[in-house]
Amino acid sequence: MSGISNVSEEKVRWGILATGGIAAAFTADLVDLPDAEVVAVASRRTESAKAFAERFGIQRAYGSWEELAQDGDIDVVYVATPHSVHRAAAGLCLEAGRHVLCEKPFTLNLREAEELVALARQHGRFLMEAMWMYCNPLVRRLKALVDDGAIGDVRTVQADFGLAGPFPPSHRLRDPGLGGGALLDLGVYPVSFAHLLLGEPSDVAARAVLSPEGVDLQTGALLCWDGGALAQVHCSITGGTANGASVTGSKGRIDIPSGFFHPERFVLHRDGRDPEEFTADPADGPRTTLRHEALEVMRALRAGETESPVVPLDGTLAVMRTLDTIRERIGVRYPGEATESTEPALV
Repeated sequence: MSGISNVSEEKVRWGILATGGIAAAFTADLVDLPDAEVVAVASRRTESAKAFAERFGIQRAYGSWEELAQDGDIDVVYVATPHSVHRAAAGLCLEAGRHVLCEKPFTLNLREAEELVALARQHGRFLMEAMWMYCNPLVRRLKALVDDGAIGDVRTVQADFGLAGPFPPSHRLRDPGLGGGALLDLGVYPVSFAHLLLGEPSDVAARAVLSPEGVDLQTGALLCWDGGALAQVHCSITGGTANGASVTGSKGRIDIPSGFFHPERFVLHRDGRDPEEFTADPADGPRTTLRHEALEVMRALRAGETESPVVPLDGTLAVMRTLDTIRERIGVRYPGEATESTEPALV
């Protein structure tokens, strides 16, 4: 079994579980990092794994998840399956002693997320949600400014993420069996952005337009905090939005005009001062790069940490709790979930 201490002096050895678009994007960034090595890839289809391995020069291609999980040369597995099977895929790897970076949304629901966190802690393995927004240098700069009081006390957060579509009923985004709908695929970003700045809300209100299949085509939610702060979040697979965000405080405001989860710039407005623009450093790579989450995983492993302070597991669980509550409000359930009300308590 490869332990955390074993990766301190050598390259961190990665396994890739799944071969879709996000797996390819992550692997393309990973192979450019000098202290990372991709040693294996797995798919449920051997042909897909072999084609992926050939594309990226990966040594081993497996036709099952189990083979990848049991590969002792792997330090950490990147789970890039549809989120409907994150629990199964990540759980398999954790039980086999692998560390795991799991794509967002972390799981289908809070219960599955809690099971994964419990497994990681039981086996002493590193586990992190691949919330690349939290690892983005410009987003981290924005959070530092807010935490330092640059705009005073945060009063409101607004964020939206929408795709124009249209997506046919056969598309994964409309498939209940794959956890389809706007909320889990897109809404996880604005919800996570609000959590990043304000923590977990005390109350949630939400409305949605549902598809004939029973998934949400668009959802709007109002998140409320006991201190008086509010967040308005929106997601859609029926219209392309600006994908912008704004944070208003008692002494100013920060605007991200577009692409708030991988911004090129944001503008800080402080009372009595000229606006200040903050832009992404070209040295940090393209705005769509996933390298920063990989770097955070490798930093944490070398430091002997079992979770990241940038994407903490308790924060991931809090986001999943909010997503569950929004789904309860809008009436979206997925196959296999309990039919009785299981609305979680909020803080």
